[in-house]
Amino acid sequence: MAISHAPAVAIPTPRTRRTGRRVLFFGTYDARRYPRVRVLQEGFATLGDEVLECNVPLRLDTAARVKMLRRPWLVPLLAAKLASTWIRLIARSRRCRGVDLVVVGYMGHFDVHLARLLWPRTPVALDHLVSARDTALDRRVSSRWLVRVLDWLDRAAVHAAHFPCVDTAEHRERVCAAARGRAVVVPVGAPSDWFYPPVQHASERVRVVFFGSFTPLQGAPVIGEALRLLADDERFAFTIVGRGQDYEETRAVARAANVEWIDWVEPEYLPYLVACHDVCLGIFGTGPKALRVVPNKVFQGAAAGTAIVTSDTPPQRQELGNAAAYVPAGDASALAAELRKLAGDPDRIWELRVAAFGRANERFHPAAVIEALNARLPAPAVVAAVRPIAA
Repeated sequence: MAISHAPAVAIPTPRTRRTGRRVLFFGTYDARRYPRVRVLQEGFATLGDEVLECNVPLRLDTAARVKMLRRPWLVPLLAAKLASTWIRLIARSRRCRGVDLVVVGYMGHFDVHLARLLWPRTPVALDHLVSARDTALDRRVSSRWLVRVLDWLDRAAVHAAHFPCVDTAEHRERVCAAARGRAVVVPVGAPSDWFYPPVQHASERVRVVFFGSFTPLQGAPVIGEALRLLADDERFAFTIVGRGQDYEETRAVARAANVEWIDWVEPEYLPYLVACHDVCLGIFGTGPKALRVVPNKVFQGAAAGTAIVTSDTPPQRQELGNAAAYVPAGDASALAAELRKLAGDPDRIWELRVAAFGRANERFHPAAVIEALNARLPAPAVVAAVRPIAA
């Protein structure tokens, strides 16, 4: 079955049963730490597909991988850990035959090649949510040779996939030309357990939450400066969850007593914690990647029924429309001013909360998130000849 706008590519379709699809999620992803894979799994399940899993988590987050690549003497350790997980994946894959689609989970730059070898007659979708090159640059990696290596890894990964999945139209335009025609925009979305219809709280204070890994993309020091500007405003209670690269700077800048700093919240409890707040802060970084993404916390905060305050970027405006309040990226004074304005207008906070939840329920739910990918998939009962992706 050929894609009309990419005539050199044929999507292989395996022999399969005629009632529904069998969708296999494959790779070294960590669904507990990174919930994106759960969104896709729930989306296919909602469509009535049988969702299978062949997963051995690598247990290395993005920061650890970047650290290893920055220190060449640690690369053998990464290779050894990957080889160990692959041996277990290969053993488990024997129980996963006769599937209609293989979805390689988040951070599957290497896994996608193994998936193509194990299921040569099955379409493979790669959740290319994060470009390795862009992530390295966002985390201030300055080594040119490393950036070139990561760019090569990105290109090889998207070339290997029949359906490279990216999160925004801006990221789709950055996919290499040979694979761009096959790329599908699949928004990040939020798992179903994040959906809490907004409830008006009895607290007299405006409760504001930020949760994240404190990467430069998130612009946490901007939030820290805004907290300092609001330190004497008794109308606020802030909750900051997480640690990471910019944590120490953020906390040093904030110097505010009306902030509760929480290092870690178990993923099972985070949705409820966020839903107990009035406002959820998005991202405020000024780097190129920050201007192209719609982050997890924006989708999740909207699903949790909070008012979203985030940076004014085209992708976020496109996803949220009027269901959020926007401030210029990197502008702590503007962020503080917007929060003061909201504190003086409880009706506006409630209006934003209702609008954000409505937007999330309509567009960010797992079933809605996978619509574009589902539309590109071949019918499960069709049998087609297999041709490799053109070089």
